[in-house]
Amino acid sequence: MPPRPARDRVPRIPLSRQKVLHAAVALADENGLEALTMRKLGEAVGVEAMSLYTHVANKEDLLDGMVDLIFGEIDLPSPQDDWKTAMRQRAVEVRRILSRHRWAIGLMESRSSPGPATLRHHDAVLGCLRKAGFSVALAAHAYSVLDSYIYGFALQERSLPFDTPGSATELAQAILAQAPADQYPHMAELVTEQVLHPGYDYGDEFAFGLDLILDGLERASRQG
Repeated sequence: MPPRPARDRVPRIPLSRQKVLHAAVALADENGLEALTMRKLGEAVGVEAMSLYTHVANKEDLLDGMVDLIFGEIDLPSPQDDWKTAMRQRAVEVRRILSRHRWAIGLMESRSSPGPATLRHHDAVLGCLRKAGFSVALAAHAYSVLDSYIYGFALQERSLPFDTPGSATELAQAILAQAPADQYPHMAELVTEQVLHPGYDYGDEFAFGLDLILDGLERASRQG
């Protein structure tokens, strides 16, 4: 078969850093970060692994870029919202994004070379708190406790065996079978009256804890 004329060929989209990073995020989303290799990434974008180093310096640079992409998905606090509303919305959104990019939970605050989206995000959150009258020290405390809660909850949520709607019930029943009420009365009480209650969803615990933190920060800001 004769080759197609050049005008009929589909032009190949040039490889770029952004294309490499998006492909890496997609691979990590599908198979986990441990399965991400330069060879597999090269296959995903249609090049030899060595060609990737034109766009990323090394694996650490790749991870930095991937994390920056994730931070870029998080909306910045709206100047129209009060700080409490903005921090609540940010927390809910970060948790939602981490549920989509589970591999990123342990990486979001661990990079030593943050990208522009990461820096914009952190600066906007701190700016929202400072505008609300938080001192520099209290803004730092607020950022730390909120992120510890958000990432910690996301990590715990990821590790719990609640993959299906009925899995929480199955786990609760298994716990009851191993923890008789006469020996472990408080565990049995929690399982029967809370976990096995119709409509129970562990994810609902997130809002309860978040409101406790925000209320505490509000009191601290008034005292300061």
